[in-house]
Amino acid sequence: MRAVRRFTVHASLPERLTGLSALATNLRWTWHPPTRDLFASIDGELFRQVKDPLRVLTSVPPARLEELAEDEDFLARAQAATADLERYLTEPRWYQREAAAGRLPEAVAYFSMEFGVTEALPNYSGGLGVLAADHLKAASDLGAPLVGVGPLYRAGYFRQTLSLDGWQVEHYPVIDPSGLPLDLVTEPDGEPMQVCVAMPGGRQLWAQVWKARVGRIPLLLLDTDVEANDEDLRRVTDRLYGGDADHRIRQEILAGIGGLRAVRRYCELTGHPQPEVFHMNEGHAGFLGLERAREILAADGLEFEEAMAGVRAGMVFTTHTPVAAGIDRFPVDLVQRYFGDGRLLPDIDVRRVLALGAEDNPGMFNMAHMGLRLAQRANGVSALHGRVSRRMFARLWPGFDEPEVPISAVTNGVHGPTWVAREMSALLGGSDEEWGHDGGEPSARPEVGDQQLWDLRRDLRGKLVAEVRRRARASWLQRGASALELGWTNAIFDPDVLTVGFARRVPTYKRLTLMLRDPERLRALLLDEQHPIQIVVAGKSHPADEGGKQLIQQIIRFVDDPAVRHRIVFLPDYDMALARYLYRGCDIWLNNPTRPLEACGTSGMKAALNGGLNLSIRDGWWDEYYDGSNGWAIPTADGVRDPLRRDELEAAALYDLLGQQVAPLFYDRDGDGVPRGWMSMVRHTLDTLGPRVQASRMVREYVQSYYRPAATAVTAALEESGAGARSLAAYRNRLDLAWNQVRIFDTEFLVESPETLVVGKEVRVRARVDLAGLDPSDVEVQALLGRVGDTDDLLDPVVVPMEPDGIGAFAAAVRLPRAGSLGYTVRVLPKHSLLASPAELGKVVLA
Repeated sequence: MRAVRRFTVHASLPERLTGLSALATNLRWTWHPPTRDLFASIDGELFRQVKDPLRVLTSVPPARLEELAEDEDFLARAQAATADLERYLTEPRWYQREAAAGRLPEAVAYFSMEFGVTEALPNYSGGLGVLAADHLKAASDLGAPLVGVGPLYRAGYFRQTLSLDGWQVEHYPVIDPSGLPLDLVTEPDGEPMQVCVAMPGGRQLWAQVWKARVGRIPLLLLDTDVEANDEDLRRVTDRLYGGDADHRIRQEILAGIGGLRAVRRYCELTGHPQPEVFHMNEGHAGFLGLERAREILAADGLEFEEAMAGVRAGMVFTTHTPVAAGIDRFPVDLVQRYFGDGRLLPDIDVRRVLALGAEDNPGMFNMAHMGLRLAQRANGVSALHGRVSRRMFARLWPGFDEPEVPISAVTNGVHGPTWVAREMSALLGGSDEEWGHDGGEPSARPEVGDQQLWDLRRDLRGKLVAEVRRRARASWLQRGASALELGWTNAIFDPDVLTVGFARRVPTYKRLTLMLRDPERLRALLLDEQHPIQIVVAGKSHPADEGGKQLIQQIIRFVDDPAVRHRIVFLPDYDMALARYLYRGCDIWLNNPTRPLEACGTSGMKAALNGGLNLSIRDGWWDEYYDGSNGWAIPTADGVRDPLRRDELEAAALYDLLGQQVAPLFYDRDGDGVPRGWMSMVRHTLDTLGPRVQASRMVREYVQSYYRPAATAVTAALEESGAGARSLAAYRNRLDLAWNQVRIFDTEFLVESPETLVVGKEVRVRARVDLAGLDPSDVEVQALLGRVGDTDDLLDPVVVPMEPDGIGAFAAAVRLPRAGSLGYTVRVLPKHSLLASPAELGKVVLA
């Protein structure tokens, strides 16, 4: 028999234990060991199985709860934990101190299609969601007033198992939100709060809203499985990254437009400050910018272009996409179907919508292009990815060199308290104040000897080995093996062998099988008698990615070989729970993408915080953070165009590093059995990377360089009934009418004599410019002087503003910056106080 309906019955707590409910439902427990210890003391075995305080309270026998209600020691610990949570939620922290020193937004809405807060809330697929959750956790620690927004998926991302022949099999378990650490947001009359967005055919898509508490941060999750929806609309939030383009655009309309409406109503109901700044974590929720425009049009009576000035001022867009194939794109006729009748966004012409997503292919609508056109501030997620993004999107700013494209970079970080082993925190010091997660300077770490640190690393490796054995056995049983033939799984891996981890999503560019390029060389490394290595591999391929599934199958066929299966293993169903064992227990974290296709890749950061060393292609974050002593950089064959030849060369370099440098250093022990050279690199990694890879550093950068200026800009644009936005729109209109007639007639390079052209000498540049009726204050005329190559292109130019020097003339004094072959030019750019960058409008006139 099957149940006709699923529901969850909550535990009835004795009155003296009611404080446990707040502790269980605030996800701060995911990074607060004392709270986890409190719930583990209720039933240790149960907590190890479910790893969720709320499920512990639901599953533990009532008699045990009654017993705890009379346990004065437990009650004292529970009261202390409750008081500590209240202190954490209410005390001023870094953000409040910063706000006292200067204008900061009262609230920031952070939109993401997934949030990987904990495996107890399976609403994520991989790095993007885990990064989003780490962003919220760090914001909470810093006191930054974010509101997270995204969909709630009733089946989440898939669970992965393997068939007997090693093929990935997907399972979608149904999730009951009422059994998760979530609260249904309700109206004053007790009915669920709901938002709706218009659908074609006169229909409405309704969503109720669940709230997760991530420390101080409310995370609002939209759920369309409500009775008011037709059956197909109930399934809009069924799966993460599932379905066809029609299903996908419904999800993204809900996330952006419905998400903003949910935030607005939530703030009205709770008194939470309304967000001033809106941060898109990737372009999936980009339609929120159109909803923001609708709000401004309705409130201030502005024209569309005027409203867009206000939208752009308060919008931040983070791109995680290093390749065009990774961008969400929809057929134009599909976008017209959803926006064309005017019901979804009244007063916004569909042609305006389509123009925001325009790209080279007139038949496609590009979500990343829309995000960049809607946001005045945009960034990549590492320094290298910023450069890649500027090159990738340069055509949106024609006439500008790639370094001037207005896309900057904030290198991702990870939330240390979530990912650092508690044993490591205890050894090195691990409170917010000690690690600097509250925004202060990290405290000096206690002196710890090599022997202590080495013993801890061996202990963490041993815990990983035990988990590898358990999961390998479970996987073989699931694949159909008999328990009687699996005795060998009890002896696989060795806590004293150099352990390498490789775990991530499995798109082709991450090159899961690069290590198999020469199977015999890999086999020799695994089985080396003096310097053996062992490798843990994990990762999921997207259900629609047949190529990725084939890569997994290739790995499985290799690791199933009885000759090597004690040294290499593939563990299915990679999630946050397995990730923690890997980050903490692996000695080496391997990453070998095709450069420069890794936007950031934060998994190696988590390993580094636990004393692991990175062995990686110089891509993503490793390109800027590798210093020669904190791990190894795999050489790249960037100039080789044949991908197979490139793989051969880089795989050979990987084998050489492992066999000739990494393994010998690991096994080079002193009389006490400690690898002093290895531990020197571990210490250097902890000392130098520790502060730099923290999400607290990342969030502070966003606050100072993005949220603060965005709050200032949106206030300037929209205060006094949008006076600033009207001014900027009028300026842009004036510019559009005149720009094609702006001309630089001639330029002069004035120098006393050729003999005086020496470094540091001041020269003058003059130009005659026809501004076509524009005022000199409307533009910035610049002189650029720099090196010239064979093609006369200016390289690394010095840019100097030119001042009016008579009617139609401009001049500037420039010091010669370097020796060698130099050149100069002059250009004209727009200038307005509400522009974040001279390149923002994509307009330039060159001499």
